[in-house]
Amino acid sequence: MKKNLFIALEGIDGSGKSTQVKLLTEKLEQAGHKVYTTCEPTDSPIGKIIRDIFTHKMEADHRTIAGLFVADRLDHLLNKTNGIIKKLEEGYTVITDRYYFSSYAYQSTHMDLDWVINANSLSANLLRPDLNIYIDISPELSIERLNRGRTSIELYETLENLQNVREKYFEVMEKLESVEKVFITDGNRPPATILDEIWANIKTQFELSETV
Repeated sequence: MKKNLFIALEGIDGSGKSTQVKLLTEKLEQAGHKVYTTCEPTDSPIGKIIRDIFTHKMEADHRTIAGLFVADRLDHLLNKTNGIIKKLEEGYTVITDRYYFSSYAYQSTHMDLDWVINANSLSANLLRPDLNIYIDISPELSIERLNRGRTSIELYETLENLQNVREKYFEVMEKLESVEKVFITDGNRPPATILDEIWANIKTQFELSETV
């Protein structure tokens, strides 16, 4: 049995990733794991620039945004204080809300997919998730949830773009199925139902028990 895991939650905006990170953390802690949760973009200086671009405080070309994500992700992995690799070495199970699949899907709607994959190859070679969990919802539901939960809409959060991003997610998951472990779950259902399916998959794959 693998003692600690690295799990990435993926999906278009509004898919319920943050909710599942919280619920999954509770499940893993009940199973005896100490859990560290994180997200991308990070709260580092590079991540702050990305967030400022997303909220229209700054402007940047899509190629620049892709490059910023590459840098932010490397710091996310390699930071000697709270980097993912450091946390894994300390025995934490790490759950991240977004990892490089997000770059593949979101940036490749504006540039060549192979370029984005190659740009992130150092991160992928440093650390691939034990499991990528993709929560699938319709772009229409995404927009409905965003309009309900936000006072402003960020860059990329249009129906047309989210349709393209969802298609790219499936394209890249198929393209990389030989090197990436991906579990796809239907995000249109109640959060508890989604969690039950995710947890059943994790328990089976990694031979986890409810309590340790």
